[in-house]
Amino acid sequence: MFSPLRNSIFIAATTLLAAISGGANAQSKFDAKLLKNGKYTLACFMTNEGREQAIGTFTFNVNATNDKLSLTVVTALAGLEAWKDTAVTDLNTFKPIYLASHNTMKDMVVNFGPNITGYHIDKKTGQKKVIKEAGVPSFVDSYSYPFLVSTLPLTSGYKTDLSVFEYKPTNTDNMKKIVVDEVRNNTYVSKFTGKHDVWEVSAVEPATGDKMVYLIDKKTRRLWQLEEWANGQHIRMVDMETDFNSIKAPFDKVATMKMVKGGDAIISGQVFARDFNDNGTIWAKMQVMNIQAKQVAPKGTQVILIPYNDYFKEWIKVNESQRKKGREGIALSDEAAECIKTTQVYDDAGHFEFVNLMPGEYLLYTEFGYSHSYSQNEVVGYTDHYINGMFQGTSANTVTRNYSTGAGATVKKVVTVSKPGEKVEVKLKKTRA
Repeated sequence: MFSPLRNSIFIAATTLLAAISGGANAQSKFDAKLLKNGKYTLACFMTNEGREQAIGTFTFNVNATNDKLSLTVVTALAGLEAWKDTAVTDLNTFKPIYLASHNTMKDMVVNFGPNITGYHIDKKTGQKKVIKEAGVPSFVDSYSYPFLVSTLPLTSGYKTDLSVFEYKPTNTDNMKKIVVDEVRNNTYVSKFTGKHDVWEVSAVEPATGDKMVYLIDKKTRRLWQLEEWANGQHIRMVDMETDFNSIKAPFDKVATMKMVKGGDAIISGQVFARDFNDNGTIWAKMQVMNIQAKQVAPKGTQVILIPYNDYFKEWIKVNESQRKKGREGIALSDEAAECIKTTQVYDDAGHFEFVNLMPGEYLLYTEFGYSHSYSQNEVVGYTDHYINGMFQGTSANTVTRNYSTGAGATVKKVVTVSKPGEKVEVKLKKTRA
C-alpha cells in the first residue's frame, strides 16, 4: 500500500538532495562561503486539494570543512524504516566525490572520478547492477542540490541551466537538465523567528515537467521551504528550526527529576472559579447577581506541576514573549518534558494532590470549563402613581430572570515547599471580575 507514496517521496527526497551544475560556467558561480554547517530537519507534507498530511521528516547534517562538503541525510517516513544517504563534494570544483544511499528500496554506492563506478542493488528483486560510466567534464552529483542552489548569485530575474547526475537502473542516460527559470523577491514567515526576506527560486525539469520552488533566505542562504510537483503529487517540505533554542539556562535532568520524585513533601488543594461583581462593572449596573458564585473544577480535570527552576522560568518567559509577538511557542526537549508531573481532580469538590516532592518552588497550572450562572432584574414596564388625582411619580416594574453561560478558567500559581515532609495546602482560584 505504500508503494506509490514511497516512490513519490523518494523522488522528492532525491530532488531535495539533488546537486546541480550548469557546466563549468555555472559551477564557477557557486560560492562555498555561503554554506553553513549545522543540522536541519524539514517536515514533509503531502498536499491534496488544499489539505496537508504530515508524512515524515528529512534531517540533514551539513559539514563544509577541509575543502569538502559532506551531507548526511536521514529520511524518516511514517510506517517505513529510516533511509540514510551520504554525499561528498569537492568545494574547490563542486564536483562529486562519493555518494551512498541505503534504504528499504536499494543499496547504492557511487564513486566519482575520471570514470563513474559503483553498484546498485534492488532490494525487492535482489538484482545487482555494476555502475561504470565515462566521466563528463563538468557535473555535480544528484544529492546536494538545495545547498548548492543557495550558493548561486541569486538576484531578481536570475536564470541558469543546470546539469544533474542521477543514477537509476532503468535510465538510458543518467544526466538530466534542470532549468532555474525564475528568481524573485518574496518573504517567509517563521513560527519561531518571524518574517524573513527570501529568494523564491523556481526550477523545472524539461524532460518530465516536474517543478520545484525553493524559498532561500537572502542573508543566511538557509532553505526555509521546498515545494515540488512531480508524478501528480504535490509535496511541501518546511524547516522545523530544530536548531532554534533561545533558552540559555542549563537543564539538569537528574536534579530536576529528583525534585519531583525524590522527596516526601505533598502539595494538595482545590481548584475552583469564583465570580465577583464589582460595583463599577456593567454587571452591577444591570443589577446582576450570581446564583452560584463558587464553581469547582470537574472531576478528572488535569492539573500540571512544573518544577520552577531557572530553566523552566526562562522557558515560560520566552514563550510568553513569543505569544505576544504572534509566534508559536518554544517546544520543550523530551528530557525537560519528562520532569513535568500531572494529576487529576479526584472528586466532585475539585481536590487534587501531588506527592514525593522535594523542597523548592513549583508552578501549578490548570484550565477547565464551568457554567457561569446569574440572575438579572429586568424592567418590564412602569406604573404611574396618583393621590386624589394628583400625579405623584412613576415606579418601574421588574422581574428577576435566571441565565447561564459557558465560561472558562485558566489558573496558575507558584507554590513553595519550604522543608522536607511539608504538606502544603493551596487554593487554585480563578476570579472573574
